[in-house]
Amino acid sequence: MSLLAAAGLWGPPGLLLTFALHPALCLRPAPTSGPPHRDYCVLGAGPAGLQMAYFLQRAGRDYAVFERAPRPGSFFTRYPRHRKLISINKRHTGKANAEFNLRHDWNSLLSHDPRLLFRHYSSAYFPDAGDMVRYLDDFADRLGLHVLYNTTIAHVTLNKDRQAWNGHYFILTDQMGHAHRCSVLLVATGLSVPNQVDFPGSEYTEGYESVSVDPKDFEGQNVLILGRGNSAFETAENILGVTNFIHMLSRSRVRLSWATHYVGDLRAINNGLLDTYQLKSLDGLLESDLTDLAIVKDREGKFRVTLKFFLEEGNQSADAITLPQDDNDNFAMRVAYDRVIRCLGWNFDFSIFDKSLRLSSGGEFSKKYPLVKASYESKGSRGLFVLGTASHSVDYRKSAGGFIHGFRYTARAIHRLLEHRHHGVAWPSTEHPVSQLTSSIIRRINEASGLYQMFGVLADVVLLKENATAFEYLEELPVQMLAQLETITGRRARHGLFVINMEYGRNFSGPDKDVFFHDRSVGHTEDAWQSNFLHPVIYYYRHLPTEQEVRFRPADWALPRPTAIHHIVEDFLTDWTAPVGHILPLRRFLENCLDTDLRSFYAESCFLFALTHQKLPPFCQQGYLRTQGLVGTESLRRHGAERRFPQDYATVGRRREDRAQGPEGGPLAPGPPLLQPHDSNKEEL
Repeated sequence: MSLLAAAGLWGPPGLLLTFALHPALCLRPAPTSGPPHRDYCVLGAGPAGLQMAYFLQRAGRDYAVFERAPRPGSFFTRYPRHRKLISINKRHTGKANAEFNLRHDWNSLLSHDPRLLFRHYSSAYFPDAGDMVRYLDDFADRLGLHVLYNTTIAHVTLNKDRQAWNGHYFILTDQMGHAHRCSVLLVATGLSVPNQVDFPGSEYTEGYESVSVDPKDFEGQNVLILGRGNSAFETAENILGVTNFIHMLSRSRVRLSWATHYVGDLRAINNGLLDTYQLKSLDGLLESDLTDLAIVKDREGKFRVTLKFFLEEGNQSADAITLPQDDNDNFAMRVAYDRVIRCLGWNFDFSIFDKSLRLSSGGEFSKKYPLVKASYESKGSRGLFVLGTASHSVDYRKSAGGFIHGFRYTARAIHRLLEHRHHGVAWPSTEHPVSQLTSSIIRRINEASGLYQMFGVLADVVLLKENATAFEYLEELPVQMLAQLETITGRRARHGLFVINMEYGRNFSGPDKDVFFHDRSVGHTEDAWQSNFLHPVIYYYRHLPTEQEVRFRPADWALPRPTAIHHIVEDFLTDWTAPVGHILPLRRFLENCLDTDLRSFYAESCFLFALTHQKLPPFCQQGYLRTQGLVGTESLRRHGAERRFPQDYATVGRRREDRAQGPEGGPLAPGPPLLQPHDSNKEEL
C-alpha cells in the first residue's frame, strides 16, 4: 500500500509513520520535551575521559564527552609547570609482544590503532608535556570520539525518575544555561584545585600553579618550599643551581618511590635536593605540621617562620612577634626567606556537584577524592562513576590507579561492568579445556600489562566448570568485587575458582624500608612465599568468598584467606617461564587443588593410560580420546604381547609395521590408525 493510499485510511501520513516507529521510540524511555538525552555523559576530555569514550564508541553506545577547553588534555597545556613528565616512555624492550610492551609504556591509552602508541610521539624517556597534548589530540581525532569542546559544565544535579536506569537522571547545566540529561555520569575531571593549608601568614605563599618557572627570578635568593612531593622537588630541581639555598618543609618524612613501590611518591628524576642535603651543600629538609607554624613578614620584606601560639599571645606588630630563635638560638629555620612556595598537591573540584549527589562526606581524605566504592561507583549516587586520577582513593599509595598506565585498565573494568549492568553483555571470557590451565596462567603473568601495573587491585579469575574438565578465564576483575563476581560479570562460579594476583612482599615496601639489603632476592622455589619483588600469587577457593570474608580479610592481605595459595618465586627478569623454577611448581599446585594430572602426553602414553588406568589425565581425555589417532609401533606390539592381549592385536600391529616398509626397506606413508580415524600418532607436549 502506498503512503498516499494509507493516508486515506489512517489520516495524515505522519500518523502512520508514528505508529511504524513506535517500538523504536519506546526502547529508551524519554519524554517528548526537555533537555537532550544521552545514555552516557563523560565529564572531561583528559586521558581518562578519552579512554572511556573509546570503549563506549567501540561498543556502539550513546555518549558525549564534555570538555571546557577547545582541545583535549587541557591539564597538560600547563602542568607539570616545568614540562617534563615523570611517566616513562620505554620504546625498546627487546620484545615484539604489544601487551608486554605496555608494561613499560606509561603514557599510551588503549586502542586498536597501533599508530596511537606514545612511542610515535616522543623519543624521550621522560617526555615533554606538550607531546602528551599532541597525542591526546590525535587520539580523539583519529578515533572520531564525540567530544563537545568549549562546553563548561557549571552544575550537576539529580532528577528522580522511576523509568531511568538507576532511578534518576543526571542533569548537567553548561555555561550557557543549556541542560543535558544522561542516565550514567562518568566523571573524569581529575584533581584540579590546589591544596592549601590555612595558617597565619599563608597569604604570603606563592602557589605551584602560579609561581615563576624562570630560574633567573630566584637568583641569589633564600627559598622555602612547603611540601615534599614531586611538584615540590620538581620546583626545587628547576632553581637548585641559582639560589643561595632551598629549605623544604613538610609534615612527614620524604617518601621515595623506589622504597615504597608507589609511583606517586618522589621519583629519582626530581630528587637532586636530597643529594645536596645529605652532602651538606646548604639545602635541607625539615618536618613539621604546617598548622602549628606561622609566617610573618619583617620590615625588610623578608619572611620568617615562627610558631602559631606566639601570635596568639596578643596583637603585636610584626617586629615584636616572638620568634623561636629568641628562646633557642639553634632553631633550624632562624634565617629569613625571600620566597615561600606552596607545593601541596591537588584536590578534586566538588563545587559543580549538587549536595544531593553526596560525593563527599566532609572528612579529611574525602576533601581530596570523591567517595567511591571498589567498583569506582559513587557511594552516594548510583550510576555516577569516577574515572582516572580522581578515582585513586581505591588504591591510594598502593598501586597505579591515579596514573595513565593504571587507570586505562580501571576504565576498561568500569566499562565492562556497565556493559553487563545496562546491556546484558557478560564480562568477556575465554573457555578452555583444563589441560590448558597452566599455560593460560603462564601466558598472562608473563604478558598482561593490566595485572602488572594494577597489582593488588585488578586480578584474573579462573572459573572452573563441573568436574574441573574445563574453565573460563576472566581478565582484570577488581579484586575487592570478588564476592559480587556473579552479579557484575554474568558468569557463574559454582565449582571453585582461582584468582591470579601480582603482589610485592608484605614487608618490602615503605618509606623506612631498606630495599637494597644484601639478601633481598629470593631464588629458591621452596622460599617463593618470601619473595620480596613483584611476583604472581595464585589463590584457590572451593567456593566464591562472601562479602563479609572480603571485608574482614586478614590485615595486609589483598584477598580473603583461600583454600590454598601458591607464590611463584620472584624473577630478576620478570620472566616466569623457567620450566623447573616457575612452571613445574605451578602445575603441581594446580594438580593438587584439582586432584588431577595436568601434564601433556604423547598419544602412545594416552593409549597406555587407557589400558591401565581408571581415570585418564585431562590431556588424554580432551585430545587422544576425541578422534586423535595412534599408529601401531613396535613398542606397542611388545607391550601387547607382554600383557597377553589377543593375538590379533599383536598381529595387526606387526602387519601394519610391515606394510609401512617399501620393497627396499624404505618408509611409506603410514596406513590407517590402529584405533581412531585420524593419522596423527603424537600429541604436542
